[in-house]
Amino acid sequence: MAIGLAQPLDLARRLIHCASVTPDDKGALDVLQTALESLGFQCTRLPFSEPGADDVDNLYARLGTDQPNFCYAGHTDVVPVGAAKAWSVDPFGAEVIDGVLYGRGAADMKAAIASFVAAVARFLNHHGSDFGGSISFLITGDEEGVGINGTRKMMDWLKDNGERLTHCLVGEPTNPTRLGEMVKIGRRGSLVGYLTVYGTQGHTAYPHLADNPIDRLLAMLAAVTGEPLDDGTDRFQPSSVVISTIDVGNPATNVIPAEARATFNIRFNDRHSQASLTARLTEIFDAIGGDYEFRAQDNGEAFLCEPDRLAEIIADAAEKVTGRRPELSTTGGTSDARYIHKACTCAEFGLVGQSMHKADERQAVADIEALADIYLGVLDAYFAGA
Repeated sequence: MAIGLAQPLDLARRLIHCASVTPDDKGALDVLQTALESLGFQCTRLPFSEPGADDVDNLYARLGTDQPNFCYAGHTDVVPVGAAKAWSVDPFGAEVIDGVLYGRGAADMKAAIASFVAAVARFLNHHGSDFGGSISFLITGDEEGVGINGTRKMMDWLKDNGERLTHCLVGEPTNPTRLGEMVKIGRRGSLVGYLTVYGTQGHTAYPHLADNPIDRLLAMLAAVTGEPLDDGTDRFQPSSVVISTIDVGNPATNVIPAEARATFNIRFNDRHSQASLTARLTEIFDAIGGDYEFRAQDNGEAFLCEPDRLAEIIADAAEKVTGRRPELSTTGGTSDARYIHKACTCAEFGLVGQSMHKADERQAVADIEALADIYLGVLDAYFAGA
């Protein structure tokens, strides 16, 4: 067993030291690859490119050649720091203060990756390399970004190269307040709408000689947000519409602008699809009328992985370590499980998410260590029945 890998804190700190703000890797995948290769994994780097999008480096690593192939999925990229003055510590210093690890990625999700590496190291120490299957890592550098050159393309690569995943555990921070509260078995879909309304510029004292696009933009947004899309389903919470930006870019107080723009996000359950929502929105905007442009960005459909052996194994392992039986849930935002579930059954379980994307992002060291215990319990149970 590689020295130090059986305990997750050191690797978590080394990963956080890499300022891997999406899509820049800053050496994070090198750190992880070195750790995995020391455990015997065969590592393949998968850089992808596409015109109009940033290049992204990714990593697929596999130990073993037999089925079942148990995959752990995650990401080493992190969101920007934001206002540095809001932090009480160096965002990439990975300081441990009073038993708490601070740094961008401590919650989402470098520490969880380190916990899984620690679990694998212990598992191999107990069982050796002949454990009746394979363990793999599917790690992207583009989960916090636009998702173009990350996991989606990695899944295509796996298919093209005959790599078949049997089950996948995604290590996102699924627990709301305490470790052991929640396993995610599905996610709502996400549609981002870009709406631009065109008018005719003019003087505010003579509005009859102009066409104010702001009025129509506000009417369109009010029509979209005025009524709930639904009241939820048996497995999903209600769909939601949130306006994220309204932009006019008009510095003059006496000028009616020529155009106005807005961006909104719809998180939707399984009563809707990208196509049905796009058609519904277009119908609403057409009814208000005028010159406008609407573009919908597909960030994934709603999906549900019916609870099976994987979800039960995770729940059993979490309950054994924490004393709490996790709820099986579909709440929250999106994750790369939206791509992975098309290839195999997956479930998500990681650390506590209260501080993710915030200043002073942090995670209790005890929780990081407990997560490694849970992940080891998952591997033991999974391969005991292989």
